Amino acid sequence: MIETRSTSPRLTPTAAQHSVACVSFLNSKPLIDPLVGHPDTTVHFEVPSKLLTLLDQGLASTGLLSVVDYHTAKHPLILLPSGMIGCDGPTLTVRIFSRVPPQNITTLHVDTDSHTSIILAQVILREQFKTAPRLVDLQPGARPDAMLLIGDKVVNAAPATDDYPHQLDLGEQWKLLTGLPFVFACWMQRRDMRDDSLAQLLLEAQQRGAHITDQLLDRYAAEKRWPRELARKYFTQYLRYEVTPAARHGLARFFELTRKHQLLPTQRELAWAW
Repeated sequence: MIETRSTSPRLTPTAAQHSVACVSFLNSKPLIDPLVGHPDTTVHFEVPSKLLTLLDQGLASTGLLSVVDYHTAKHPLILLPSGMIGCDGPTLTVRIFSRVPPQNITTLHVDTDSHTSIILAQVILREQFKTAPRLVDLQPGARPDAMLLIGDKVVNAAPATDDYPHQLDLGEQWKLLTGLPFVFACWMQRRDMRDDSLAQLLLEAQQRGAHITDQLLDRYAAEKRWPRELARKYFTQYLRYEVTPAARHGLARFFELTRKHQLLPTQRELAWAW
């Protein structure tokens, strides 16, 4: 596998047969790490909010995209049930930190790394707490009264509970609201770059990734500054990687609520590869 870390939209595609875009967070490792050993696959690592650009520009055919990107992509996409990043209850790494009770939040400073988490935060606050706060981009190092954080930083750089006594795990709140799993990201592929062999390769990687927890912990827990046992619990108890019928239902329900609250300008019909 060839790995590149994207720092500019002016990347040039490699000569590899398959080109994939993926996040570098710890939660993606069971999906992408088993692809090591496939020399015909190039993986571009980026934060979730920048992956879609790689597909829009044709630098990758397939990406582990935030689910709201399905509706905003320049080129129509197809959903691949080859793997997802989701939860069926608490997610641990998508959390609102607030100095005031959730129903009193008037301005929410949001981590812009994930499009889906920002939309989910708005759904939860509107449905569960009857508030629609103004959104402001979170600036590095800032500690506003209410903020949404996602990813590894929730574990290794989270603010103190004494300073932020009100915390909402958005996966847990979604489960309380709907009784369904939540899908944060899913493999998607440009329809005009359809590659069934890559979809199958990603499915096989997801199935292998479920059985290499100890290898992943050895390789990444310290690098990402996660306590090893918390990382083990994260992989084995918090995260969901298989695209189940319940996960598909949860995704459809999420988009129903985004329509209700007019949080996405346009929506496409959901289309799965199988």
